[in-house]
Amino acid sequence: MTLIEVGRNEKKTFRMNLLLQKYRILGKKGEGTFSEVLKCQNVKDGTYCACKKMKQTYDSLEQVNNLREIQAMRRLSPHANVIELQEIIFDKKSGCLMLILELMDMNIYELIRGLTHYLPEFTVRKYMYQLCKSVDYMHRNGIFHRDVKPENILIKEEVLKLADFGSCRSVYSKQPYTEYISTRWYRAPECLLTDGFYTYKMDMWSVGCVFFEILSLHPLFPGSNEVDQITKIHDVMGTPDPSVLNKFKKSRGMNFNFPTKKGTGIERLLPNASPDSIELIYKMCTYDPDERMTARQALKHPYFKELREAEKRTAALNKSKVEETSPRKVNIVEPTTPEVETMQKEKKSIKDSESDVHLIASLPKPQSLPVHHLYKSKKRRHKRMVESQHQYSSQAGLFPKVPVHNSSINPSYHSKSFQTSFSKIHDSSDMSLLPGIASTYKTHKSTNKTSKNIFGQYQLPSLDRRGAGF
Repeated sequence: MTLIEVGRNEKKTFRMNLLLQKYRILGKKGEGTFSEVLKCQNVKDGTYCACKKMKQTYDSLEQVNNLREIQAMRRLSPHANVIELQEIIFDKKSGCLMLILELMDMNIYELIRGLTHYLPEFTVRKYMYQLCKSVDYMHRNGIFHRDVKPENILIKEEVLKLADFGSCRSVYSKQPYTEYISTRWYRAPECLLTDGFYTYKMDMWSVGCVFFEILSLHPLFPGSNEVDQITKIHDVMGTPDPSVLNKFKKSRGMNFNFPTKKGTGIERLLPNASPDSIELIYKMCTYDPDERMTARQALKHPYFKELREAEKRTAALNKSKVEETSPRKVNIVEPTTPEVETMQKEKKSIKDSESDVHLIASLPKPQSLPVHHLYKSKKRRHKRMVESQHQYSSQAGLFPKVPVHNSSINPSYHSKSFQTSFSKIHDSSDMSLLPGIASTYKTHKSTNKTSKNIFGQYQLPSLDRRGAGF
């Protein structure tokens, strides 16, 4: 990825000329609240790309580098299911910022819009498997998206990639967060009922809503406002247990009471879906975020068993192909004549005899003591030990000294480097979780010598140590 910045003395119109120097604009792909996307072609090699032109202007290059979207894509790249950032174009004079991204065919919303028949279940399964992989990878790297929806999930030739990280945050940043985050239809209950006290689990609620929408071709909770959104959630999922609502009340400045009702259930809305898919949506859309499924747990669900086995077979096949194509080590024996063999044998015998002499000279002469001498007085045993130590010390000069180099065991890395900032991720537990609503960002000392965090396999130090700016 490269970054191009325009000098202050250039004209304002030069920002588009700079883009046209390297890329040919073919048309407009779409427009959102904060940016518009253009379809471009590289003039040099003819490859296609997407240019995301920001509507907001920026004052400096430092401000651009600290943008969460840029920081997130830099950290998560490369990954098969995360959009790739290829280049950054920044105009200092006008403050215009353009991101050059890889070009995808369409988003999920464009795929299902206007369809009159359901997508094949195997296609849906592949899309959801890739989406869960991207979310799992993102969470394990200490980032949560906060705006997972069909418009931000791009596809190309059955490859799915998560995009638009403009709303993302660090998993370890301080609460409360922004309240009005995420598109309303895909907003989790804790985002609606608390003053910004939510966690990375909100992404999994959104993933469950997207899953339902791909299967049914219509949104699960299309609320017209926040109150209507909660009402629609309760109509389907039912009113949650009072203990769950009490968690949210502690993080809210006002009280709320909902009439008890039993939801209609997701099964009635998806009559043709498989039982595994219904169960997976329920676990993704669990009302209590502390009980909600993680992306790592979703990848191990029986719904994806067929894809997991196919992945293992593909990995084994690729490994065997690499072993077959890799060059084998062959011992090359040079032809020798009888005279050369005779000389080699003589050299070897001389070398062996010299080593034997050196060994005999370096070792103390053994003493053949009778058995009854071993049980003499302590005084005689002590005398023999002193003589033996003196004899060894007199021969110490015959052994070569081992050189000692002044090497640094732990070289000094920059404080923002990957090696010093991130601990190794261990996949030791299926139930390892990031902070929940009730126990967010609290650490406990374990009985082991090394301190452990309740985050488990998702444990990562603060992003601020890398200067991520989240």
